[in-house]
Amino acid sequence: MSNAVPEGWREGAIGDVVSSMEGGVSVNSENRPPNLNEYGILKTSSVVDGYFRPSECKAILPAEIGRAKVNPKQGAILFSRMNTPALVGQSGYVDKDFLRTFLPDRLWQITIRREFNSRWFSYLLRCDSTVRHIADAATGTSGSMKNISKPSLLGIPICIPPLPEQQKIAAILSSVDDVIETTRAQIDKLKDLKTGMMQELLTNGIGPDGAPHTAFKDSPLGRIPEGWDVVALEEICYPQAPITYGVLKPGSFVVDGKPLLQIRDLADGSVMAQNLHRISSELDYEYKRSRVQPGDIVISLVGTVGRVAIIPEWLEHANIHRNLGRIRTKHSKLVFHFLQSPKALEQLGLNSS
Repeated sequence: MSNAVPEGWREGAIGDVVSSMEGGVSVNSENRPPNLNEYGILKTSSVVDGYFRPSECKAILPAEIGRAKVNPKQGAILFSRMNTPALVGQSGYVDKDFLRTFLPDRLWQITIRREFNSRWFSYLLRCDSTVRHIADAATGTSGSMKNISKPSLLGIPICIPPLPEQQKIAAILSSVDDVIETTRAQIDKLKDLKTGMMQELLTNGIGPDGAPHTAFKDSPLGRIPEGWDVVALEEICYPQAPITYGVLKPGSFVVDGKPLLQIRDLADGSVMAQNLHRISSELDYEYKRSRVQPGDIVISLVGTVGRVAIIPEWLEHANIHRNLGRIRTKHSKLVFHFLQSPKALEQLGLNSS
């Protein structure tokens, strides 16, 4: 840590601020039913970018309720102690009590001392320097999972301002969060509107004069406008670049290596630039068939099947993981929107195993 800190601040460690850290119950999440709003156990995805999303929850079985003792409490911060390398250390502030929701063992509930502001501390955990320290302190033998111990987390150095300044910092950042939440709600409404428009336009179309089609015919996909065709996706892809999946075993992160896209990098039709995995030039060359170029579509093939994105200019010549497929066609924008439509998602569901 730098010796230069604002006057009145002091250097310390996370352990100086934390009062307690409680872990949740160890459960097997495989084949667990969704939460039915009675009793639920959180998933690690319930804490992302400082937000606590209690809806990211699965049902807790009756036999487990006696062992599950940690509920999210108002003013606490939930912290992901074990996760993928890019997501270990994610946290979320709890703004009210959740008495029927329990923590899994991969989440800690952090309570801070009364002489500190919990909102300020929740933002501190997301500060770039703190995030880097958490990433450096996380360990793990597997490239797909990292873990941080309590002593390592508590020993991370931080700068501590006086309480009044903590409160001011928290108030300013909370006001920005409020704007973000309002904007997110507006975006969600627009997404719902877009979904309805996609269903109408991609199945019923629009005529040359801008009016709806009036003549329709039957097809394997149901009723479609006269003049439309039904073709297999591969028929409209470039012959020299057929649909393909990517790298089977990407291995550990390679500094200055070639970017490798994974499912976690796709969100809302776009590619997120942060925390991209990187592979060696040799492995990238071995899988040169799956390199992407601007305008390509990538689609998830495993887990959440059907998540899509269009490759932007800055990702030219990146590669993709085995859990993604690459689609290259001159109709990329139309195909991109179609793959997000209810009709396409239905087809993907029928062809998934």
